[in-house]
Amino acid sequence: MNFAEMIFYVFAALTILCAGSIIFIKNVLYCALCLLGSFLGIAALYVFAFADFLAIAQIMIYIGGVLLLLIFGIMLSRRLTGDKFVVAESRNMFVGIIAGVSFFGLLTYLLIKVNFSEIEWIASYQSMGPQSSIKTIGRNLMTDYVLPFEASGIILLVALIGAAFIAGKNFNMKGKDDRN
Repeated sequence: MNFAEMIFYVFAALTILCAGSIIFIKNVLYCALCLLGSFLGIAALYVFAFADFLAIAQIMIYIGGVLLLLIFGIMLSRRLTGDKFVVAESRNMFVGIIAGVSFFGLLTYLLIKVNFSEIEWIASYQSMGPQSSIKTIGRNLMTDYVLPFEASGIILLVALIGAAFIAGKNFNMKGKDDRN
């Protein structure tokens, strides 16, 4: 076993350990910190899979956005309720464990039965060798998929303008109600 494989197994174990501990920890802040470890482990596994764009997106979107929002929500809810710790209840743990183990068994069965070397696009990608996914994604977005890329940009812009309009309208209505 070489050094790269050892690092891969360390990150895989970190990801599994952190994801598994989320189930059993009752303190919500500690669960968020375990989620941080799980997200970082997944980003490291993306790096080992030569999916550098996904690794960067994992860090920026999930760690930088979602997890930060979750931690701020936990901290603010602790301040509003006055509790020292926010504790989660686990009402359906038994059903969740059975569903998780069944899903894991199904995925394991499928991974054992599928012959990945016969899948055409995987074989063609393996013959090319490792490449930067950012360069490939950028080239595809600016050539083959430029119309859907621009259309999604326009849709997101319209959604942002609509959200700002609705938020501004509600803010002005509250402001008028407060003045009267």
